[in-house]
Amino acid sequence: GAKGLYKGSSACFMRDIPFSSIYFPTYAHVKRYLGGDEPKKIHFMVAGFIAGVPAAGLLTPADVIKTRLQVKAREGQRTYNGLVDCVRKVYADEGGRAFWKGAGARICRSSPQFAVTLFTYEFLQGAFAIDFGRSKKPSSTTSPLPVLQHSDFVGGLQYANATFAGVERHFGLVLPKFSPTSAVSTKTLQQQR
Repeated sequence: GAKGLYKGSSACFMRDIPFSSIYFPTYAHVKRYLGGDEPKKIHFMVAGFIAGVPAAGLLTPADVIKTRLQVKAREGQRTYNGLVDCVRKVYADEGGRAFWKGAGARICRSSPQFAVTLFTYEFLQGAFAIDFGRSKKPSSTTSPLPVLQHSDFVGGLQYANATFAGVERHFGLVLPKFSPTSAVSTKTLQQQR
């Protein structure tokens, strides 16, 4: 049923949140290290690739657990009743090394994938000359398109408010109530400039 659509979602969160916490800061630091304030296109690719290695590698155990929870067991295969049960059974049956199965393949897939993803993001951001609150003005050679400087683009505030309104009760989460009115408003941002 509908519950099956979210099977393993807790394992996805366990994998994807730390992945992003490792990947994006690493990408930003490597990109700045390689290209300074004016990185070239190759720096985006290299930084994306390098950042993917530790992020994908270190989170392989979480990916193994997620996959085991999401795959429907065939006859004679182990079934799992949640995250903790999966960890216990995998460790008992196969040992600690089982959590690292496929680490090399995961790195070889994820690193190029995210290199291309962030290169594309950076390229399109430059091509459309969207200013996401960066202090420097894009050069006139960056794009023939007009620069979009709208306060709602700064951090995507307008979209974040709409996205997170009511999230505290979605997907089985029980979180403190998010209120867009308690977040920094667009007017406040404009007044601070």
